[in-house]
Amino acid sequence: MLRQLFLGGVVSLGNIAIHAAVMAAVVSTARRALKWERRWPQVWLAAIMVATVAILMVAHVGEVGVWALAYAMLEVTPAEADVLYFAFVNYTTLGYGDVLPSERWRLLGPMAAMNGVLLFGWSTAVIFEVLRQAMRRRDHKGEP
Repeated sequence: MLRQLFLGGVVSLGNIAIHAAVMAAVVSTARRALKWERRWPQVWLAAIMVATVAILMVAHVGEVGVWALAYAMLEVTPAEADVLYFAFVNYTTLGYGDVLPSERWRLLGPMAAMNGVLLFGWSTAVIFEVLRQAMRRRDHKGEP
């Protein structure tokens, strides 16, 4: 059990580091982009929000890929199972339906789920922060 906790913790911390780097880049870029003068502020805001969410989705897919890589290296899933699918099912907390991990690695699924929930929450906070900054800038400039 300690081996599972340790390896799951290492993968989770790796994903947290990836997410932190992406979050810093997204917030920094959004702050700069929101300062640009633009002709249609509502369209510009929509574009910034779509870009923010798209980048965060790409980050999450990459983080699922990290879990899939760990699962493949540790031979967590049966040979015929799709390891990326299995990682997505765990990370998104969808739950097991058709693939079960090997007995000795069963704790990694819930750890991936915990990691996914935390990182989805963090992403939600960043989306809200980008929108908050946009609204604050709009109110400050008196834009509609």
